[in-house]
Amino acid sequence: MLRRTYRIFAAALLLAASLPAFSQSGEFSSFSPYSIFGVGNLSQAASAYNASMAGVGIASRNHRYLNTLNPAAVAVRDSLAVMIDFSLFNNNSVFSQTYQGENYRSANNATNMAGMALSFPLWRNTAIMLGIRPYSSVGYNFAMKETDPAIIAKNGNISYSATGVGSLYDVSAGFGFNIGKRFSAGVEADYIFGKIQKTFLQDFSFSGYNEVEDLYTLTLNSFTGKFGIQYEQPVGRNSSVTLGATYSLDSPVGGFNEYTRYSVGSVQNTVVLSYSDTLRNSSSKILLAGELGVGVAFNLRNRFRAEFDYLRSDWTVSGMDSAKGFKVDDAPQAFQNGVRESYRLGFEFVPNINDVRYYSRRIAYRAGTYYNTEYYTVAGLPVKTVGITLGATLPVFRWYNGLTVTMDIGHRGPFNGDLVKENYIKFGFGVNLFDIWFQKPRYN
Repeated sequence: MLRRTYRIFAAALLLAASLPAFSQSGEFSSFSPYSIFGVGNLSQAASAYNASMAGVGIASRNHRYLNTLNPAAVAVRDSLAVMIDFSLFNNNSVFSQTYQGENYRSANNATNMAGMALSFPLWRNTAIMLGIRPYSSVGYNFAMKETDPAIIAKNGNISYSATGVGSLYDVSAGFGFNIGKRFSAGVEADYIFGKIQKTFLQDFSFSGYNEVEDLYTLTLNSFTGKFGIQYEQPVGRNSSVTLGATYSLDSPVGGFNEYTRYSVGSVQNTVVLSYSDTLRNSSSKILLAGELGVGVAFNLRNRFRAEFDYLRSDWTVSGMDSAKGFKVDDAPQAFQNGVRESYRLGFEFVPNINDVRYYSRRIAYRAGTYYNTEYYTVAGLPVKTVGITLGATLPVFRWYNGLTVTMDIGHRGPFNGDLVKENYIKFGFGVNLFDIWFQKPRYN
């Protein structure tokens, strides 16, 4: 028993040791010009397992894999099992834009850890889950030149550039329990934290002018909670339908918004203006929007599963389109708060999970498609994402240990107008560990 307990604490320490690696942002953890607004791009899926089916999981009751999207799902398990999930993603994007008759293209790729979770039973019909996953990411670096002839005649050529980097992460602790064989419920506590830096630079060609640099440093934190339920109804002898729902609470954002304006000269940088704003005490409150999610899944004898999820979060009262450091100062009307919605459809097929002759029949094959609208509009246009996913989990050793590989191909941006459009392909890799730890040996 002591050895089993030690292994649990060792796994928990491994989870805690990963925190410094997650919070370092020397390189872009992701890249998108639209992450200039608010807290950046919000994450869609917490693990490669969920991502391989377009991010569904609200109605998933699968005892073979750790589902982190609904705290109620953690209770659906082998009562002696300890499960660990670790995932990372590689994102490759090509950006294109047609502006004033000119075509522009650029590309970027970035690799980042997507999340880690540990789950173990507490007592009969209950289980705990600990995890860390990205909440949002900021990564952009672009520039433009002044085109107004009157301004150029008076001040010379002027170039503008903007750079942003950083991430917010979600550390969670969830608890799930079963009520009978068909119904489960769960609750999750979340601490969201991270650091984002946004820099805006004006460069003058005239030697008589210094460069002007504006630096925003957002050190943010927020506490929130999430509730989840699932109900499974048998249909005939070999199939069932599962209904699931989750609800995340609105949460006020704390921390600091530090702003510094520099006059950048040839000798030294001079601080022109500087202030630090405590967010919870500021006049303009910042909120992270809550989220409602519902899902329905059809299951056939652990061989086939189809699930549809819908999620909605209202960011219109988040305050980000009027707060310095969150909005874009030089273009205050470019970004406006909106309503984020997500439609996700995923499939899983396992030919024969117990096949001892053909390895390929024990592989879990998955596919999915999704359609999202972001939590903001740009120049009055909604930013949308459409994509398809493919994936599989390859069994390794005994039990349900496996390696998950995924591919996500999609398009992001306003589908009309002359704004930036992004075509991307993401590759994911996940490790699913499953072991039976809590066994009491019996001797005759």
